[in-house]
Amino acid sequence: MSYRAPIRDLALSLRIAGHPALVSGAFADLDDDTVAAVLEAAGAFAEEQLAPLNRKGDQVGARYENGAVIAAPGFADAYQAFVAGGWNSLSADPEHGGQGLTKAMELAVFEMVHAANMAFGLCPMLTQGAIEALDLHGAERQKALVLPKLVSGEWTGTMNLTEPQAGSDLAAVTTRAEPDGNGGYRLYGQKIFITWGDHDAAENICHLVLARLPDSPPGVKGISLFLATKREVLDDGSLGVANDLRAGSIEHKLGIHGSPTCVMLFEGAKAELVGEINNGIAHMFVMMNAARLQVGVQGVGIAERAFQQALAFAQERKQGRAVWSAEYPAPLYGHPDVRRSLLLMKAKIEAARGICMTTGVLADQARLASSEAERATAKARQELLTPIAKAWSTDVGVEVASMGVQIHGGMGFIEETGAAQHYRDARIAPIYEGTNGIQAIDLIGRKVAMQDGAVMDALCAEMHETAQALQGDPALGGVAAYLEAGVAALERATDWVLNNKGPNALAGATPYLKLAGDVIGGWMLARQAQAVAGGDDAWSKSKPALARVFASQVLAQAPGLAAGVMEGADDFEAVGAEALGA
Repeated sequence: MSYRAPIRDLALSLRIAGHPALVSGAFADLDDDTVAAVLEAAGAFAEEQLAPLNRKGDQVGARYENGAVIAAPGFADAYQAFVAGGWNSLSADPEHGGQGLTKAMELAVFEMVHAANMAFGLCPMLTQGAIEALDLHGAERQKALVLPKLVSGEWTGTMNLTEPQAGSDLAAVTTRAEPDGNGGYRLYGQKIFITWGDHDAAENICHLVLARLPDSPPGVKGISLFLATKREVLDDGSLGVANDLRAGSIEHKLGIHGSPTCVMLFEGAKAELVGEINNGIAHMFVMMNAARLQVGVQGVGIAERAFQQALAFAQERKQGRAVWSAEYPAPLYGHPDVRRSLLLMKAKIEAARGICMTTGVLADQARLASSEAERATAKARQELLTPIAKAWSTDVGVEVASMGVQIHGGMGFIEETGAAQHYRDARIAPIYEGTNGIQAIDLIGRKVAMQDGAVMDALCAEMHETAQALQGDPALGGVAAYLEAGVAALERATDWVLNNKGPNALAGATPYLKLAGDVIGGWMLARQAQAVAGGDDAWSKSKPALARVFASQVLAQAPGLAAGVMEGADDFEAVGAEALGA
């Protein structure tokens, strides 16, 4: 089934997130017509050039031959078209060749890219993170010679963290960086799970690599960040010989077969320091946090793709008698449980999209708001929402893709329909760029604790205001009650988390993140419904219905989730592995 870019839904999410107010300030030239034109053009590119390659990328995938990686059929040409269209440089600084648009616009465009072809989207997605890291921490030579090539898309970027013995535990990184006596370094070591670590779609690849200097202290305090390029970059910006690094192999994965996931071998590769010695983790987290928000958007995109296919199948496939008519055989959409599933899928997509677009607008406000106080407030809320955007949205991606398989029935379990590919592709997103469990720990351990809980308190206060404003609304009064109860449950759980540390809080981290995402997602849907109130078209009329479905099916569970958060860790500590049959 072909992909249709959800332009109107994206525009609504940007509007609810506060994008128009942002545009009227620092981006005065980015008016509504320009925003619409960008979204329309990006949607057309995704539909026409990326979506048709998605199936072939899954069936054939990237290949490793003679020590090099060859991109999936059509991907290299599509990447060149992507670059030529200017899609790689949307939010980058014009000083480095970027277009200077908002981060939120970049995210909206990339949602369509990921939905059309998730494996393809991973390549430019990681380049965006490399751009941000070098923009903030790169040396003048790197900004002059490397950054403009990354912004244009002529070169691509990668993130090299993981090693065989060091997954999420970066303190265990052993890759060595040895001074070469000429102001540079040589890298020795092996990295694994490096997305688009090698390919033939661009003329050079810029690897950002975590490594240790010989005299650095142990643990994360002894890690530095280095730039090593596939081909050496000469002082005049031209490309020299191949560097001493290579892809040792590519992984055979459950999904995203079109994205080459490489084992990278650094065998004395020439490298340059990025930022300060022994401060590599902080520098790399610029790239990591950019990727985390992008992966949240990826979750929304794959969910949208799976939903569209399930909706089309439910309208085409006829089976059984419809309960709302005498039609027999009736389309699957005529059965209440199928329709419930599809409405819930759509509601969760809209909720996740709202969270991600809001986080993107906050990122823009944190850089560009007129006062320091406004920038600080936006930055704090952006930091609070980022782990929720990444984890909750990617969980939604998996759940919606799974529901899509279910709606297809047995046909969904057969590869030919394509529903299974969305499920397989979606499954990686809760794992990479920091597993969702790590996001949950970050949320309760760092983000909720910011300003002694004041950042979450302020958000809850806004959600209470929305619930109160909806009371008495004939279309949304029921949503108000569920939202009010959900916010109250989140407040109870937040107070408990702030007052309980160690294993008890950690045991409740994942249910707490789900609770936060559910409540904030319900708030997003309520605000969307408010924004289109009075509209007579079918699209406008669907928004209150989606808010009501989400409220009754998801927000209603918030008090139970809060109770689970506050249960503590006693049972987890008491039950050893031997008791479970290990």
